[in-house]
Amino acid sequence: MQSSSAPSIHPFTPQYLGAVLALLQSQGWAARVPNAGYLQRLISASSFAFVALHQPEVIGLVRGLSDGMSNGYLSMLVVHPDWRRQGVGRRLVQAALDTAPDATWVLRAGRPGAAEFFARLGFEASAEAMERRRRPAP
Repeated sequence: MQSSSAPSIHPFTPQYLGAVLALLQSQGWAARVPNAGYLQRLISASSFAFVALHQPEVIGLVRGLSDGMSNGYLSMLVVHPDWRRQGVGRRLVQAALDTAPDATWVLRAGRPGAAEFFARLGFEASAEAMERRRRPAP
């Protein structure tokens, strides 16, 4: 639960794997991230991943891809419901953006409230983006 100390943002390390998996699965990501091995592969294939900690609890995660100069993609942002609307998501996104401050960043904002949240951080809807959706699992 919350206390007076502010959460801290840290690069993901393997010690956080179990706690991040539990957070993701508790927040509706179980179908997309079914187990620790899959999550480890996602993190390993990412350019960056950061966790928000309120010692010792993992309360948030952001991960994505970037070439570090021109383009970046925020792939996943999850914050525990008890910590939403307290700046944790904003700080996680800022840590991601800081990996390539001059890049153009893109993301998918399909979850309820996501478009409004990211708009407050300077993101704008774009008529230029296209997507090819992943194939359904067999």
